[in-house]
Amino acid sequence: MAARPRGACPPGPCLCQNWGLFIRHFWGVLSRQRQDSLAENLQRVALHPLDQFRAFQTLMDKGLSEEDIAARFFVTPAVVKQRLRLATVSPKLLEIYAEDGMNLDMLMAFSVSDSHERQEQVWASITQPWQKEAYHIRRTLTASSIPAYDKRARFVGLDAYIAAGGPVMRDLFTPDEGGWLGDVPLLERLVSEKLAKAADAVMAEGWKWVEVNVDFLYGHTVGQRRLKGEIVPRTEDEEARYIDLSAEYERLAEEHDTGEEVPEEVPEEVDQRLTALSAEIAQLEERPERFDPDEMARAGCYVRVNAEGELRVERGFVRREDEPPVEEVIPEGGTPECDVSQPAAAHAAYTGTSVSQEPEPEDEGMKPLSDRLVMELTTHRTLALRDALARDPDTAFLAVLHVLCLDTFYPGSYASCLEISARGTVPVLQEPSLRDCAAATAIVDRHENWRQQMPARATELWDVLVGFDADSRAALFAHCVAGTVNAVHENWNRHNGRLNHADTLAGVLDLDMAAAGWVPTVDNFLGRITKARILEAVREAKGADAAQRIEHLKKPDMAAHAQELLAGTGCRADHPCMSRA
Repeated sequence: MAARPRGACPPGPCLCQNWGLFIRHFWGVLSRQRQDSLAENLQRVALHPLDQFRAFQTLMDKGLSEEDIAARFFVTPAVVKQRLRLATVSPKLLEIYAEDGMNLDMLMAFSVSDSHERQEQVWASITQPWQKEAYHIRRTLTASSIPAYDKRARFVGLDAYIAAGGPVMRDLFTPDEGGWLGDVPLLERLVSEKLAKAADAVMAEGWKWVEVNVDFLYGHTVGQRRLKGEIVPRTEDEEARYIDLSAEYERLAEEHDTGEEVPEEVPEEVDQRLTALSAEIAQLEERPERFDPDEMARAGCYVRVNAEGELRVERGFVRREDEPPVEEVIPEGGTPECDVSQPAAAHAAYTGTSVSQEPEPEDEGMKPLSDRLVMELTTHRTLALRDALARDPDTAFLAVLHVLCLDTFYPGSYASCLEISARGTVPVLQEPSLRDCAAATAIVDRHENWRQQMPARATELWDVLVGFDADSRAALFAHCVAGTVNAVHENWNRHNGRLNHADTLAGVLDLDMAAAGWVPTVDNFLGRITKARILEAVREAKGADAAQRIEHLKKPDMAAHAQELLAGTGCRADHPCMSRA
């Protein structure tokens, strides 16, 4: 017997134009018992999704819950929710689907938007077969929105955004990580208002200035001295709370630690409790700093949003123009210090020759030494210091470490006789994600750890470094030297020697950009290279078959699809930073 076409009425008098309307017509007049019986029979037949949607919608209109409907049709509540979501799709598109003009994946992709007009616009724009892919439809509909995992959305909070009248687009058919926020201007306003409120609170602490931004470029504090504050200890109540939380965390962790190489899955409620405990413990461990009010009057703060969507306040930065004037030091005897950097003195200090002599005036008692005489004497002292330092490698290392620390932690201090400088450049061109990449985060955290160990005044630095053990000095030296690396390829600064040395360092360090946290995305790489290079990257990471499946796509869609394919592959894409490593 020939199968009944979808949408055709069953044999007998024609009561409706399609099977879905037939169900809706009779469902309302059936008794509860007959509904249950029919539902059981229909689930054996496996209703068409559109017919399911219409039947579910009829019961929902009669006041049944999604759980009740799911129980009657022997499906899960999630299936009911998904089918009911089709109510957001334009009737025109539903009709096209009923006539086999699109498949179910495409129809479900359209449900991400509630705007029938927008849905129909996107459908009308489809002219090529590859544009009918569900991921392309979904991405086109959400192109002008912001994903819920964006740090701005997390900073404001989904509840606050919705309370302000903001629409949220959700995809019930694929993981959407919270959906998409459709009103971008509203979100930006909420972010600005929340940041401004936080900035006012920070300004009230007594700072000279506060700068606010969703994010700042990496290296925005270079050249600014940072104040050394006093760590505020925990109060008695905070300390007691910290001890209780730590004890509870350790107890729960031990109870669910089986000691096996592959641990068993922790119950959800226990995992949630451990997460909450860890967050509160971390909050108690992160102590605020107390600063000198006089220093605060010339310093400022930066207020921004970090990668996790949390408020980040960086306090205590002194700009060069706000530094107090440096008083000239007059040595004993009344003569200002001589400038040994003058050409004649520098030549004399290096070669050991004497600066040209002029007749000295007759003795006039305890007259201060002349500048020329002091320069000659200190030139001899300079040579003696150079010779002595060359014979003492340990002290030479400490002296270099000292001057590197001065430049790294006390910019503008000029408190070393070594004419060595830690010159670090801030990248001129930066992509938005640079500030929060894994390497940048590690560098900032490491710098902050060392900064906490530095004294408040540069004049006290030498004694502090003397007190460090050899391993600490070596680690601090590596941190300071690392800040001077410049491996950026710049068209206006093509020094092959510098870039070749960067290649040498990368080889010695076994640098792996994938292991360092770099992931190729549409924004940072794939959307900015040719289709041939995209296919080459996919072919190397996933094989020829994967590359062949996307080679027919337009570049924007190819780049987006390649991003999904390359995720987690450790792809070493072919661009200068990677190919030279």
